[in-house]
Amino acid sequence: MQQRAPPLRLPLHLLLLLVPALSEVPDHYASPRVGSGTRTGLSNAPAQEYLDPTYPVPRPPPVAPTCVVPVLSYSFANTYGAPPAKAAYAPPAGCPAPWSLVVLSFSVAIAGDQYDRVAAVWLDGAELLRTTTAEPTPDGVRWTVRKDVTRYSALLRSPPGGVLSVMLENLVNDVYTGVYNVSVSLEFHGAPAYLVNDGGSSSAAGSADPGQKLPASYFQPADLILPISEGTGNSSGFWFRIQNSSDCRSKLVSIPSNTYRAVLEFFVSPHSNDEFWYSNPPDLYIRENDLTTGRGNAAYREVVVSVDGHFAGSFSPFPVIYTGGINPLFWQPVAALGAFDLPTYDVELTPFLGLLVDGKAHEIVLSVVDGIAEWLVDANLHLWLDPASPNVSAALSRYRTPRLSITRRYYTRQPLDGRFEIRAKRKSRFSGWVNSSFGNFTTDVETELEATSLVEFTDQGRNKTVRLQAEQDTEVVVRSSETRKEVGKVETEAKYPLWLEMVTEDGENGTYVMRANLTHSLIVETDAEAEGLFDGETKVVDEQAAVGWMLVRDHDVLDGSAATTQAYRYSDEAGKYERAIDTLDGAVLSDNVTESYRALGDGLAWLAAGAGPAEGGAMEL
Repeated sequence: MQQRAPPLRLPLHLLLLLVPALSEVPDHYASPRVGSGTRTGLSNAPAQEYLDPTYPVPRPPPVAPTCVVPVLSYSFANTYGAPPAKAAYAPPAGCPAPWSLVVLSFSVAIAGDQYDRVAAVWLDGAELLRTTTAEPTPDGVRWTVRKDVTRYSALLRSPPGGVLSVMLENLVNDVYTGVYNVSVSLEFHGAPAYLVNDGGSSSAAGSADPGQKLPASYFQPADLILPISEGTGNSSGFWFRIQNSSDCRSKLVSIPSNTYRAVLEFFVSPHSNDEFWYSNPPDLYIRENDLTTGRGNAAYREVVVSVDGHFAGSFSPFPVIYTGGINPLFWQPVAALGAFDLPTYDVELTPFLGLLVDGKAHEIVLSVVDGIAEWLVDANLHLWLDPASPNVSAALSRYRTPRLSITRRYYTRQPLDGRFEIRAKRKSRFSGWVNSSFGNFTTDVETELEATSLVEFTDQGRNKTVRLQAEQDTEVVVRSSETRKEVGKVETEAKYPLWLEMVTEDGENGTYVMRANLTHSLIVETDAEAEGLFDGETKVVDEQAAVGWMLVRDHDVLDGSAATTQAYRYSDEAGKYERAIDTLDGAVLSDNVTESYRALGDGLAWLAAGAGPAEGGAMEL
């Protein structure tokens, strides 16, 4: 990614080895250049369309007016260390809010030689999209990320004067010539009358039994979004740059005193020495073998949020692989899971509103357990406001600081061999009540995180095996505080299995051959119900497998071959969507889509079905 790993530097006694130790190899490479002799180039071909085979954005409802608003067009050349590109934003007069659907389109075209880069889109300092770029071919590549951004309606309906910012730090010189040409637009779909009048009002008026069921507004986009990010958006961008495990970044916020629900949405991506954190050896191994790599601190990471010193939630990040990672030939033309639209992570903060609704400034702190340089992290605080009262009363009724239970078993064998196992577990439960005009509701949030990791080096460090299994179960239950009757519940189970084997062999003239097998998956199941509103399940299963080899000198791929398969499956109460794709040496061999949908009965059912999570959608954690 944008922070390049340093050149390989081995102590003198290790130079006797024929191939580099995999703990020193960066796992991050530049795609084949012009004249490299690779068999994967597409000479004299038009720019190739790169793919992210996931669930398409929801379809707008019938009879919805549509407006497309181009916002920014910019060529990112020598932009390393420069502030984000900016453009004025105003909501479209022809499609006023409320909107049934808003889609962000992020399109890129590039030709030449270039590393992959990380990019982000912010609106008034609140992040809308975290993405990474494809590595180009000499003939050029292009792709488009389309993301459902309806949940940011509170930002998008702001009056004229808004600023959309895009940061993509790129470097162009005599070797790396690729310029990323980016265009950003927003597509607005209005809400037809049958949806506007379908009980979606946030008002509690007309409810025959207030306090016995949640308002429809509880599951609609928030009324206010506050960015938890660097406020200036200068040359460092709006994201916090976390450098180590003690590097906590914070922001003071004051929230309206009539807030009845709060959710913190995280954006996070690892870079530099922690880009492949799930394969890092412990510092013990690095010291014992006198290595100079900075890629240490072992293979467990956890992102944590605290509110006024109270631990409020955490998650293990999904191991996104960027398009220069492991073997860049794997990701031509299909991107790795989440690489074009990185997942975001939702943490329910409603139990903590008792600390926050007093009108004073409060500190929200973000950190990364065992993290090293560097992690780009920021967040959006989504707030739902009581339209019928200027104040709510609230209290944190149950809280105990959860402890991280972690076991490490490290075995080293000279020279350069070792086996490193980690088992980590954290379980938390928080509870708090909020009394608003909708009623007095108690929110219980229970989360259990478990992760196991194995990193093993054999054959004097030439071979590496990585196994990661992370699982997080979250249950959010809302009850009437008076009757204890359950009025809403969301259960989410997320799993991230990854398996990787890499083998190096000596080559000629300073080269080596690397062979790799990789499988990784993202599995998210959500069961949500709210009395009188909806009851349904969604499931995403996204699996990739890749196998191939490459001839490498330094960071550059000179030749190679790779095959990648992907199977994406999504289902909810509205139907199923499946896509299976096979690629070989940069060409798509097959691409099959099957889908089936059932008739939807009313507007609220459409809203529930239309909000199904895609790969880059938020995971409720």
